[in-house]
Amino acid sequence: MAETEREAQRLDLWLWCARLRKTRADCARLVEAGAVRINRQPTDKAHARVRPGDVLTIAQGQGERGRILVWRVLALAARRGPPPEARTLFEEMPDE
Repeated sequence: MAETEREAQRLDLWLWCARLRKTRADCARLVEAGAVRINRQPTDKAHARVRPGDVLTIAQGQGERGRILVWRVLALAARRGPPPEARTLFEEMPDE
C-alpha cells in the first residue's frame, strides 16, 4: 500500500464505517447528490479522500426536518465496527 493510501481513505467508505448510513452505496449516493463538503469544498465524488483533521459538512434531510452535521475526522477506519467504535472516528463540531 502506498504511503498516501495509508494516510487517506475513500469518503464513502469512511462515512459507512462512521455509521452515517446503513450501506456503503447509500453513503456514495449521498456524496454524489452533493450533500457533503470536505473542508468547505463541495464534492460529488464518492472516491474523494479524507484525512485526519479534515472537516466534513453533511446535509441531512431537507426543509425544516433537515439538519447540518459538522464532523472533524479524528481517525481513519480499519473496519466497520459497533457504534461506540464508530464514534471514535470523528468529533461533532459545535454550531457557530
